[in-house]
Amino acid sequence: MKDSSLHDTIQGNWKQLSGGVRHEWGKLTHNDVEQIKGDVEMLVGKIEERYGVTRAEARKQIELWAARFLAHHIEQKRGQAEQSQAAES
Repeated sequence: MKDSSLHDTIQGNWKQLSGGVRHEWGKLTHNDVEQIKGDVEMLVGKIEERYGVTRAEARKQIELWAARFLAHHIEQKRGQAEQSQAAES
């Protein structure tokens, strides 16, 4: 995922993603998540700080996590569309 699309994905879906942040990175506090507000660089920094990983590793973790979220989100939308079509038939 390119930096700009990662940023756009996280920024645009932060409300849905923020709950998953604490699930994925349990060492982040509620205040950390509140401060991040979709800022990818801040999220990278918090993961780096709390977990003692490099910025590159933190970014990789975020990219994988965001990709899983997107895949799940797309699958949910597809399921909803199929249900809607079936209801119309």
